[in-house]
Amino acid sequence: MRSNLWRRIYSLAWWLAMPVVLARLCWRGRKEAGYRLHLAERFGWYASAALNVSDRKILWLHAVSVGETRAAEPLIEALLAAYPEHTILLTHMTPTGRATGKLLFAKHGLRVLQSYLPYDTGWMAARFLRHFSPQICLLMETEVWPNLIAACVAQRIPVALLNARLSARSLRRAQRFSGLMREAAQGLSCVAAQTPADAARLQHIGARNVQVTGSIKFDVLPPAAALALGQALRDRIGTRPVLLCASTREGEEALILDALQNMGEICDAILLLLVPRHPQRFDAVAQLVKAHGLVMQRRSSLGAAMAGEPIASTVQVLLGDSMGEMFAYYAACDVAFIGGSLLPLGGQNLIEACALGKPVLTGPHTFNFAAVTEEAIAAGAARRVADATELLREAAVLLSETGLRESAGHAAYAFAQHHRGATKRTLALLQALIPD
Repeated sequence: MRSNLWRRIYSLAWWLAMPVVLARLCWRGRKEAGYRLHLAERFGWYASAALNVSDRKILWLHAVSVGETRAAEPLIEALLAAYPEHTILLTHMTPTGRATGKLLFAKHGLRVLQSYLPYDTGWMAARFLRHFSPQICLLMETEVWPNLIAACVAQRIPVALLNARLSARSLRRAQRFSGLMREAAQGLSCVAAQTPADAARLQHIGARNVQVTGSIKFDVLPPAAALALGQALRDRIGTRPVLLCASTREGEEALILDALQNMGEICDAILLLLVPRHPQRFDAVAQLVKAHGLVMQRRSSLGAAMAGEPIASTVQVLLGDSMGEMFAYYAACDVAFIGGSLLPLGGQNLIEACALGKPVLTGPHTFNFAAVTEEAIAAGAARRVADATELLREAAVLLSETGLRESAGHAAYAFAQHHRGATKRTLALLQALIPD
């Protein structure tokens, strides 16, 4: 009874916030056109003929944005192979996540459908479930939606939380709404946790049938086309050492550029490949680079295949203003810094860089990926830096000492290979929940 009251309050909060949600959607749509498309789906309306699925057996997987969608790739491929009569419904909350899914799974045609997931107001979730009638709900990483899970339980649709992680900070936040979150956690049929620490925290908020399967991201293989694109970019860069700052967030680029500007000897010796995490910030970061008086070239100016004349030696910053090319950027660099970690933003995952055998640097704030980051540091695959100045100094050491850089790269690759296999373990966990 008490949990039901919590959910009513939660639903009321959603409705009270809906004008703000809609205003934010319109505001983001001005900067990123994708937010203006498929608006009806966000409210549980489906006019598209492609989403008429009355005669299909649906396995539904929700991957909120780019990171979760890329992480889900090995599992989706495994599900398509194991259940050839089924269709995958892949839902998102962001246009970039949807675009990534289209890029990854277009080869499967109508066996992989895409839609936005409606807001978690209760009746929108119920309408979504009535329309698609999925046989199972697979949520990626941290996507615990109370009304959605309650609706699945009411319709006897099993719910699995996969590649699950819960940081200590998120646990404390969840405990402030323990009645609401405990009901949602107890509605999960099973949980495939990334680490024992994640499993313990998820059990603490009420999740049952929790198993440690590891991170599916270790099973993501670099596409051959991305590696070829990375090599083409490297050919245009030449022999100059390349420091990649990947998935940087607002505020971090200024810190990095300030440090680069203040360390003239490093600035003159390397090429900084700067890749902001969010595409709507590409232009703002370009203006920031110019404001620092640094010579910049944009990746978008290099052409789709990146074939052409060498990048001028006077270029100090190459701005990675493209989507879906992170593996190519990792392939082209010598050392990779993982963004979101210089400021208290929780960091990003370092697995892709390790999979390509690149030495990794990360900042002090990695609470969203604490376990994998600490393991990588212990294995010699990554180094932690305190700030942007130390980042550039550590990068300069690795870039100038070939033996040290190669040793760190070998350690990174070995670390990634050692942790493979989560997809197989996760699929085995799901087989009891998916009807033939």
